[in-house]
Amino acid sequence: MSHKKSGKKHKRKETPVKLLEETAYKNIHTKKGHDKTAIWIKNAHLQYEIELKKLQIELMKLQSSMKLNGQRILAIFEGRDAAGKGGTIKRMIAHLNPRFTRVVALTKPNETELTQWYFQRYVTHLPSAGEFVVFDRSWYNRAMVEPVMGFCSDEQNKRFLKDVPMFEEMLVKDGIKLFKFYFSVSKKIQKERFDSRKEDPLKQYKLSPVDNLAQEYWDQYSVRKFQMLSETNRTLSPWTIIRSDVKKTARINCMRHVLSQMDYDNKLPVKELSPDSDVVISGIDELKHMEDNLMEPKKLRG
Repeated sequence: MSHKKSGKKHKRKETPVKLLEETAYKNIHTKKGHDKTAIWIKNAHLQYEIELKKLQIELMKLQSSMKLNGQRILAIFEGRDAAGKGGTIKRMIAHLNPRFTRVVALTKPNETELTQWYFQRYVTHLPSAGEFVVFDRSWYNRAMVEPVMGFCSDEQNKRFLKDVPMFEEMLVKDGIKLFKFYFSVSKKIQKERFDSRKEDPLKQYKLSPVDNLAQEYWDQYSVRKFQMLSETNRTLSPWTIIRSDVKKTARINCMRHVLSQMDYDNKLPVKELSPDSDVVISGIDELKHMEDNLMEPKKLRG
């Protein structure tokens, strides 16, 4: 009995190739030529690239002023896994002078650090005069990740929530400009981003064993988020919530918020730097939203 070979060819699924960011903007005025290929992109993406470049130039102006007057900025980026923190940080510092810019992303504490005052290992990374320092996750690990995953005791968590407002008050009163961003992503979008990490070879490094746990413990993280905001949203050190289901608008509006809060030379008009109120939410408004929906978890944002 003979077996006929199937005429169907199985095509290998290919990951879509994306243009490098800024490519469209740089080539917008390129003329047609026999050695050039036209590539269609969405107008919205082009507008994003134009706006991004404008804001990056503003950040460079800000940094120049900071070097002259000795200002210090500390920006804390918190949020659930796959909320878009890293992508925003990458765009924010892309063109800043690396001598005066630092991104701090600490690994788990070693044996010595476990015996120290909890804030001790973070203090050494605080900004000096003229520095723009970004914490990609921070001491707030003790407010959400550690208690949910069982990496700290209830007593340690409670003590942290009482101590951190006083610690941050000292930083602000010493002259550090403190930004606390919480990137808020929905459960559905978080799952989509986790799935894309499995398919995109350029995102393989982001794969983590705790990805599935982030979805499994979604409600527990929501409770911890509410506790964190309730205890640590203070007048001197308020939280700013960034709705990040759409990465591009999250990036743009986070940058606008920083720029709108700072004084520097040759600053653009306020209107051009005002963040979208649907994307940038105050900690107080987020708390109100959570209080109103605590009995209906599905309505809570990430």
